[in-house]
Amino acid sequence: MDIESFITEFHRLTKALGRPEANVASFQCEGCQGCSSCMFCVDCRDCYRCTHCQACEDCSSCAHCQGCRRCHDCSYCRESERCQGSTYVVRSLDCVDCTYCYGCVGLVKREFHILNVRYPRKEYFEITAALEEAFA
Repeated sequence: MDIESFITEFHRLTKALGRPEANVASFQCEGCQGCSSCMFCVDCRDCYRCTHCQACEDCSSCAHCQGCRRCHDCSYCRESERCQGSTYVVRSLDCVDCTYCYGCVGLVKREFHILNVRYPRKEYFEITAALEEAFA
């Protein structure tokens, strides 16, 4: 086998594979495309090992997330991007190991923050409730 025949065959195999539309090893996913090993997800795309997620894209090992992109090992996050190991993070970007952060960017191991500012727990929930109402 020479390099030219190798490259030709590799390209042929790549085209034959195409983009998998089936959700391989997934269970009860609806409207999802290209997901693998997911369960009970709706309208997700290219996710891996997620459960109960909705409208997420390129996420892995997430649970109960909505509208997230490229998140990993997150749960109950919404409309966030590139977050990792976080819980209850909303409208945030690049947060790692955070809990209850809203509109935050680039935080690590923080909790009860809004726009990267720390708030007392009670005040955090009051402010975020008002923000959610305004966004509705």
